[in-house]
Amino acid sequence: MTADAMHYEGLIIRPPSEANSILLQVTLGCSHNKCTFCGSYKDKRFAIKDDDTILSDILFASRYMKNQHRLFLIDGDALIIPQRKLVWILDMIREHLPWVRRVGTYANAKSIKMKTDEELEELREKGLGIIYLGVESGDNETLKKVKKGTSAENLLVQGRRVKKAGIKLSVTVLLGIAGRENSSRHAHATGQLLSAIEPDYVGALTVMIIPGTPLARDLAEGRFELMNERELLGELREMFESTNMTRGLFMANHASNYLPIKARMPKDKERVLALIDAALRGEVALKPEWMRAL
Repeated sequence: MTADAMHYEGLIIRPPSEANSILLQVTLGCSHNKCTFCGSYKDKRFAIKDDDTILSDILFASRYMKNQHRLFLIDGDALIIPQRKLVWILDMIREHLPWVRRVGTYANAKSIKMKTDEELEELREKGLGIIYLGVESGDNETLKKVKKGTSAENLLVQGRRVKKAGIKLSVTVLLGIAGRENSSRHAHATGQLLSAIEPDYVGALTVMIIPGTPLARDLAEGRFELMNERELLGELREMFESTNMTRGLFMANHASNYLPIKARMPKDKERVLALIDAALRGEVALKPEWMRAL
């Protein structure tokens, strides 16, 4: 039953922290796929892959990927898979890849909400160790504009449920996504939401315009304004200053960012604020535009 290669279809997306993980494609595309800034899954119609294909890929990994101790479920929202099938996938991973220490997946607020507390705990017991949740903003008007399909209040509830189940939570937020006019409100509200969720990891990315997306059209037609480097640094500062997590990592070291930062909260907060202030004064070099990427 083992194939000669993994059955990957289309563009494969994974978090930077899963660079060395086994990538097991269990769904195609994203179950939401409406966010105005995202072009990652526009070439795919959402589907859950069949059992035979998934098992074949697990068996392939069992032969050729014995030095990789983490596994990441792709595509965009594997948590949406019905519980019975998702448990079966985790059982097959444990049976055939016993050296895998942690399984991770992307999720959205809808897919988390569809799982009961008991189901989330069962997934943790079966090996699901981390969920990556795209928060983007804590401001409801911004979430509505980018068609995130949820509210800040729901993101708070669902994020806390993941933590309660004993699963690590990594969230992403987007600098610049609210545009120039609403930057301060977005930054402050996002910091407040992060403080309330208390995720294990925060990754702050800078919005980049992907051709063909609704956000690209909004930019071309004057409905959205890109912020410059200094404005984005100011937004990062306000967001970070408004974030009062009692633990966890706050990072802005993604390739899209102008100033890489990494802070263990709360002990590194003042040091990182001082670094951002130095960059705003022109005393710290920023990443040149040609080096920025998704």
